[in-house]
Amino acid sequence: MQALEKNLIDSSWVTIILVVLLALIAVLKIIDSERLKGYVFALFNKGFIESEIEEDTSFLDAFYNTLFLFSTTTLSLIVHAFLSERSFGFKNGFSSFFYIFVTVVSYFLVKWILEILLSRLFLIKNTVRFYFVSKFSYLYSISFLLFILFVITTYSSLNSSILFYATAILFLIRLVFHITNNKKLIFSQLFYFILYICAFEIAPLFILFKLML
Repeated sequence: MQALEKNLIDSSWVTIILVVLLALIAVLKIIDSERLKGYVFALFNKGFIESEIEEDTSFLDAFYNTLFLFSTTTLSLIVHAFLSERSFGFKNGFSSFFYIFVTVVSYFLVKWILEILLSRLFLIKNTVRFYFVSKFSYLYSISFLLFILFVITTYSSLNSSILFYATAILFLIRLVFHITNNKKLIFSQLFYFILYICAFEIAPLFILFKLML
């Protein structure tokens, strides 16, 4: 009985974070319910991304900051759950989650800043704008699905492996949609695209997991 009680206490912080995430969704709805709906279905709505580019809204406004916080927190929860189950010696707890959260946020921020700086340095900001906006839009879109999956697997008898496999599938779908909707840019600059993938996608991921393990 004591062991069970301890387990419930240890995982109570997850419930608190999930409540915070629900609150963030409520904030997004209050700020702009139509835009929230657009991002939920952005994976299947290319027109929404094009309209976002035309509006040219600053990525530093309240809506985008809240959306970014929601997505990175959701991803951090999934990474924490994966490491807790698959990594030997990983210490399960809020402190471990917070470290992962800071690492994930730093990863996306540094990557985003470098991409913006390089696009401006080589005067290709307008050329690659749809590429960058769609990449983040698809990430935000699947983060809502991942949040639902995380809640279901956390508070049901379903095996947590379902969450991990579903996450991998959703990221694969995101990659397919991203390549499909940017195929002209990618295949016209295939060599530079491969360099970009290696430098900004694959290598940082290895560094990210090294930092968290």
